[in-house]
Amino acid sequence: MKELVELIAKALVDQPDKVVVSVLDGEQTTILELKVAPEDLGKVIGKQGRTARAIRIILGAAGMKIKRRFNLEIIEKG
Repeated sequence: MKELVELIAKALVDQPDKVVVSVLDGEQTTILELKVAPEDLGKVIGKQGRTARAIRIILGAAGMKIKRRFNLEIIEKG
């Protein structure tokens, strides 16, 4: 899943080298933290959060197949 989020984010941003995805494993849920350059934040979130929502929907669908929940957190890299 980490690779999936990384691939999608790198395709969206202007600075793909600054995309970092960290994984925090919980008992039932895995949190994926997506960090991008500040100027690319809007591209990852999209208008009214549509792009971020679409990424979360893909994660939810992929997670159902392996019976695991995934949460995406988008963090601004300083």
